[in-house]
Amino acid sequence: MTDLCEATPLQLAIELIQRESVTPHDAGCMESIVGHLKPSGFKPTWLDFEDTRNLWLKYGDSQPLFVFLGHTDVVPTGPVDDWNTPPFEPAIIDGYLYGRGAADMKSSIAAFQWASRQFVAECPQPKGSIALLLTSDEEGLATNGIVKAVEVLNQQGETMQWCLVGEPSSTDHLGDVIKVGRRGSLCASMTVHGVQGHVAYPHLADNPIHSLAPALAELVAEQWDNGNDYFPPTSLQVSNINSGTGAENVIPGEVNVQFNLRFSTELTPDQIKQRVHRILERHNLNYDIQWRLSGNPFLTNGGELVKAAQTALQKVAGRSPELSTAGGTSDGRFIAPLGVQVIELGPLNTTIHKVNECVLVDDLEVLAKVYLQVLRELLG
Repeated sequence: MTDLCEATPLQLAIELIQRESVTPHDAGCMESIVGHLKPSGFKPTWLDFEDTRNLWLKYGDSQPLFVFLGHTDVVPTGPVDDWNTPPFEPAIIDGYLYGRGAADMKSSIAAFQWASRQFVAECPQPKGSIALLLTSDEEGLATNGIVKAVEVLNQQGETMQWCLVGEPSSTDHLGDVIKVGRRGSLCASMTVHGVQGHVAYPHLADNPIHSLAPALAELVAEQWDNGNDYFPPTSLQVSNINSGTGAENVIPGEVNVQFNLRFSTELTPDQIKQRVHRILERHNLNYDIQWRLSGNPFLTNGGELVKAAQTALQKVAGRSPELSTAGGTSDGRFIAPLGVQVIELGPLNTTIHKVNECVLVDDLEVLAKVYLQVLRELLG
């Protein structure tokens, strides 16, 4: 095994990818990270909940506090036979490192480790502290991960100023995009009730699919807002509809539908719910609905962290990044409400969650150097 105390970003990424850490399992990733950084003075604190591992790995006790935020868990591989190489046997082919988690987000964590080790070696008394906050519950429901770890850290008096999330944020080239915020995510699971019956006698039944259809069309057509300078307009997307007994001559007694709204800072969850209910009630539906707020929108509008990342990308990669809030949710949604400056900066997202997930080896090396330069800009 590679001596992790001297390992390159590539070697560190390979060490992590070969561990089958399908959510919510960590598969020893965090123990490996502790083994790499503890000799450099990073002190581990375990914040585990149920089947989820959470790690707070900190260097120093002074303010301000800079945090690298990430997750060691990965999504399932899908059909293994569809992969060109085994998903948990990292392989380098034509300059790309292949394996589940290569882009999302074990390469970023490898870069975290390398940059942190290099920085404290060259600056053993930085102008503040550095920490890594890692979870094995990001790709799942995220109920026992960062959301709970942050509660404990708050109770312990840890105050973060800056948080860099290693999510794969780049679109066409490494560092062409920095995510400075994310839309909110509101999920709905609804059942519309009718009366089951024979299709030949519709007057003796009440088809809930027919009742739902015009209401659903109105929900989909609704203009929720116009967005703003930082966020696109709010969007409702239906993700699942299920009904029927499987028999072609039976009117179903109920229909189940799931939908999601990715919303901007122009709306609150309560406002969205009220508008949805008004539309449903206009159509006289007999329905039940359960809501789940995955996260509120957040925005880091300027500040030292954005400037440091822009400067680092220009110095290391010659890149002038776009500032964006597009994409899905991330664990940054649990940090931003604390008043922390949060950005996301990581590798390309073109292969995440796909078969044959990969990252350019050269990008991995550059990313690690960008993270190191961010630390220099803020704490050096």
